[in-house]
Amino acid sequence: MFPTRRLGITTGAAVLAVSLVSVSACTRGTDDDTSTTGEDAGQQVQATAGGNGCTYETYNGGVPKLDLKTATIGFAQSEKEANPFRITETESIKEEAAKRGIKLITTNAQSDLNKEIADIQSMIAQGAKALIISPLNSEGLDPALTAAQEAKVPIMTIDRLLTSKQACTDYIGWIGSDFVEQGKRAADALMAATGDQGDAAILLGASGVNVTVDRTKGFKDQLAAKGSKLNVVAEQTGDFTREKGRSVTEQMISANPKLAAIYAENDEMALGAVAALKAAGKKPGDVKIVTIDGTKGAVQGIVDGWIAGVIESNPRFGPLAFQALEDFYGGKGVPPTTIISDKEYTGDNASAELVNAY
Repeated sequence: MFPTRRLGITTGAAVLAVSLVSVSACTRGTDDDTSTTGEDAGQQVQATAGGNGCTYETYNGGVPKLDLKTATIGFAQSEKEANPFRITETESIKEEAAKRGIKLITTNAQSDLNKEIADIQSMIAQGAKALIISPLNSEGLDPALTAAQEAKVPIMTIDRLLTSKQACTDYIGWIGSDFVEQGKRAADALMAATGDQGDAAILLGASGVNVTVDRTKGFKDQLAAKGSKLNVVAEQTGDFTREKGRSVTEQMISANPKLAAIYAENDEMALGAVAALKAAGKKPGDVKIVTIDGTKGAVQGIVDGWIAGVIESNPRFGPLAFQALEDFYGGKGVPPTTIISDKEYTGDNASAELVNAY
């Protein structure tokens, strides 16, 4: 038996405590699955929740069984690929499809919800028999989901959670990071970097997505649980972009000249904050920054002294997503929740681990 632990996953304002089964880094596929691809997927799994129930026979009343090597699979990317996370995410899907000999069509919504809806509908019209989607928002994809249900095209979701939808009815399952835990780890790193004192600010991610809600909750809950002396004096949305991260940081440091720390909910905002600090004449380390993602730019920021720590958010979903489709059509079943493993970059390992950042 694997050890069990409990994880808080937020769905809107509700927090669900679910029992998870941890899977070690050496986990492989099933006994009869000896493919390298299956092993790669197993190595990425930190935990699962909700059982292994969803198959093609139970999904939304049943859908046709597919041989993935003879079917067309669609991937809907939500955001512009100017962000290293999105670039790596798409590359991972494409590389895994090629490795498995699967025909793949891809779209990019360019951060436009209506376009993502149209993209999904278009891929269904082009003959995609199953979809992997990275939702732009946690709500609002209903027309696309309805079109997929009517066409008997199952959907596997990655990264952002469809918070009001049901696994094995609206989508097969969800693969993503434990965003609450990421926020907690970021809080621990920032307390350590600052000696747990001083004024702090939060660069919030985009509104309307579970990533922002969960990373904020995890951070604040951990500060409270540890009785932290960090004083959060400002929090403002930076929309996960470098440009807005810079402009918001400029405002924050102007309004709070004694600001000692910044928690950025992604690396792009953190790098924007670094640019703002440089422009304001600050020196490396004057304001401690902890961020979440794991991009090369942010890890290099640790090496250069501008960033104190980076909590990884792993974008390499390809092996897990396609293994989920194999399990779905093979009858093994897909759990509602699969948590991908995330590591951490610090001053002690940043130089050596820079090559592994994305």
